[in-house]
Amino acid sequence: MIKRVIALALLAGLGAIFMALLVTYEPDAALNLTALYYAENTARELGAANIVTAIVVTYRGLDTLGEVTVLFLASTIVGLVLSMGNRAEHGHTKLVPVGELLTTGSRFLAPLVMLLGVYIFVNGHLTPGGGFQGGAVIASGALLLLLADPLKHFSHTLISVVESFAGVSYVLIGVLGLVLAGGFLDNRFLPLGDLGALFSAGTIPLIYSLIGLKVGAEFASILANLTQTEEL
Repeated sequence: MIKRVIALALLAGLGAIFMALLVTYEPDAALNLTALYYAENTARELGAANIVTAIVVTYRGLDTLGEVTVLFLASTIVGLVLSMGNRAEHGHTKLVPVGELLTTGSRFLAPLVMLLGVYIFVNGHLTPGGGFQGGAVIASGALLLLLADPLKHFSHTLISVVESFAGVSYVLIGVLGLVLAGGFLDNRFLPLGDLGALFSAGTIPLIYSLIGLKVGAEFASILANLTQTEEL
């Protein structure tokens, strides 16, 4: 009873704080200096039509590299913990029969879902989306395959190769930007091209493709480890 009262009191306090913020919120009448600089100069300097994704990959690209690293560490820890659980458990889980509709549908939809993921991160410099979103969509295609066939095994070697290649290439492009352009992950050592064209914005499409592959591989690795754990 006391725990419920404390939980309700905490929720009420948080609700009061957010309500106060909502009541007193006033949108800015103008952009601050940093946002104004990005809005006025990103397309001209970087050649990317999508200002948000250009900022994520270049101006704060080192931060994005850190986020990808955190995701890699999380997927690695999940794999290690689940592998330890696999050695400790000796029981067996009864698998639920999978319907024909899901099995047939997955064969048709999974390639399309993964193709959509590729489209999202390849066009990240032009349209909303990018590497993280495209990688998550690719992983959802892998999840669909696992739902249709719980006994399906993904090659951990292939996943590791893709993840490692994407990560190393990402850092290499960053170093090339430092050597050949104006700084780490500077996209301008390749031609910027025409604004709005698919082959434009220098290295941004390459970086987003690598991020998409890396994120997709890491999420797929987590899903594969979870599935193999359920089989025990």
